[in-house]
Amino acid sequence: QVQLVESGGGLVQTGGSLRLSCAASGRTFSSYLMGWFRQAPGKEREFVAAIRWSGGNTDYADSVKGRFTISRDNAKNTVYLQLESLKFEDTGVYYCAAARTLIWTRIHSAYALWGQGTQVTVSS
Repeated sequence: QVQLVESGGGLVQTGGSLRLSCAASGRTFSSYLMGWFRQAPGKEREFVAAIRWSGGNTDYADSVKGRFTISRDNAKNTVYLQLESLKFEDTGVYYCAAARTLIWTRIHSAYALWGQGTQVTVSS
């Protein structure tokens, strides 16, 4: 069974840090683009960051560039999102997603596999 399972969300104060994890299982993801998206209440799901499983190249939304870091551990089949200098507007449900594509994309409909999401709440 193909699965993406996120963990690591929580409640943190403004300026704090969190590390989100996405454990992937059920298939080989070496040709996949792995992404993180987030959705705040009443807003559309938005792209946060992506990483190419093979090679490790990355892409970030402007709103998180310099504060968030996406990485992967091939041995553990896990993708991470390190969140630093958190702001109130970073609050939302964070989703891990996988797209079997050779191109870079920030469009959530291009990602076929999704995790259940993990809540990040930043208190001001």
